[in-house]
Amino acid sequence: MAEDGTDEDASFDDETAKGPTPVGVKLGSTRTILQFYDGDGDLETVRTLTCLATYEDALTGDERVLYGEQAAQEYPDSVEYMLRSGLPENDDGAELAKKFFSELVNANGLDGDSAVVYAIPTIDNEPGLRNLNRVIEESPVGDALVRSFPESLCGAIPAFGDELEAIDSVFAAINMGSTNLEASAYRHGEQLSPFVSGAVTGNEVDRRIANAVEEETQGRVNIDLTTAREYKEEHADFDDFEAFTDVIQQPGGGSHEFTIERSVMEPLDDYLDDAVDEVANNFLAQLANDHMKPYQLALSKPIVLTGGMACIPGIVEEFETRLSEELDRDVECIAADRPDLAPAEGARRIAERLAK
Repeated sequence: MAEDGTDEDASFDDETAKGPTPVGVKLGSTRTILQFYDGDGDLETVRTLTCLATYEDALTGDERVLYGEQAAQEYPDSVEYMLRSGLPENDDGAELAKKFFSELVNANGLDGDSAVVYAIPTIDNEPGLRNLNRVIEESPVGDALVRSFPESLCGAIPAFGDELEAIDSVFAAINMGSTNLEASAYRHGEQLSPFVSGAVTGNEVDRRIANAVEEETQGRVNIDLTTAREYKEEHADFDDFEAFTDVIQQPGGGSHEFTIERSVMEPLDDYLDDAVDEVANNFLAQLANDHMKPYQLALSKPIVLTGGMACIPGIVEEFETRLSEELDRDVECIAADRPDLAPAEGARRIAERLAK
């Protein structure tokens, strides 16, 4: 992956290159992913924070817009994360999201000659989904096509292979995201028994890590949620976690070094137990009640884990072990090489098929 967050690892075939550019989009509560082919036919993956900051140009007085990491670093006190709940909740949020998305696609040279597929969360929020559709529809891209597909379906596509095998399969997918735990079964692309829980989330893990750090350091260290998320993303490991040290500046001057041994993995251990309980006793029970044959078929196939939490080393295997114990039967769990990028990749593959 390049320093600007792009990934150049494939080329666009000549036949598809004659048509509109396929673009896969995942507008996330924390990060947004774009995947598309550039003018040279190379595959680009752009990953950035879903945030926006505006400021007044000192010379002209015009409004200037920054997005992503630059906005978060340069304007930490005023930067706006407009999709904290996963969707634009009102007109103001939709306008901010539209401004953010337009800046992002313009900065990456995308234009109207494109076919856009975007991943949507499994959530019962029609106004929010309409607002998200408006954000994409009114952006500079997608003149040829704009379609949406469930995020867990898009995220499962790279886990199954190099094409669209997931669309022709019967399987279950678990999306372990920041704002919700989502689960669905799919039968040839048809969504069955969609399930959502707001009680088991990556954001809640961040809060628990922050509280655990304060407790482990006996109140000497207080970290914000951004730092807690960084601890989780950089140090969490179900296979081989290692204690780490960090340093904070003291209010009166000087610094304080501290070591974290328990405060990251204990909240994650609780998260995994809660996630397995929700999947086994709520989602799968509901699926069995509604669709017994697809339920049996889905459990005979690998269960796909998607979302940012699935990036933690060892979590897929640990989820598999605990779910097998809870169900008292062997199940297999898989994930894409990069579960955080997978929804945009799957969406781009669908867009490529539709563009043809």
